[in-house]
Amino acid sequence: MDPTSWSVTIEATGERPMTREEIVALADAVIPYDGVASGIGSTTYGVQILIEASSREEATELAKVVFAEVVAKSGLPDWPVSRLELLTEAEELDDIQPVITHERHEP
Repeated sequence: MDPTSWSVTIEATGERPMTREEIVALADAVIPYDGVASGIGSTTYGVQILIEASSREEATELAKVVFAEVVAKSGLPDWPVSRLELLTEAEELDDIQPVITHERHEP
C-alpha cells in the first residue's frame, strides 16, 4: 500500500496554563513536520502535523512518537494525550469544501 499523507491533531492536558514561550518552543519543534502548535494560556497544548503512513494505525503510532519527541525537545511537561484525530488529505478537503462553496456564493 502506498503511503498516505495524514493530518494529525494531538493534544495533551495538564494542570497549569501554558506560557507563550512554551508554545513557541513547541511550534519551533514541529516545523519539520509542517506543523503548528497551540495552547497559549490554556491547560492543554497541542500540535497539528503531517505524517506519511500506509494505514491509519501506522499514522497513529508514528504521530505518537513524533509528539513525544517534539514535547521533549521543547521542554514541555509530559502530560497525557487527551485528543488524537487523524484525517487523510482527502478527508480534510471534504471537511472544508462546504465552507469554500458557501463563501463563493455569499453576496
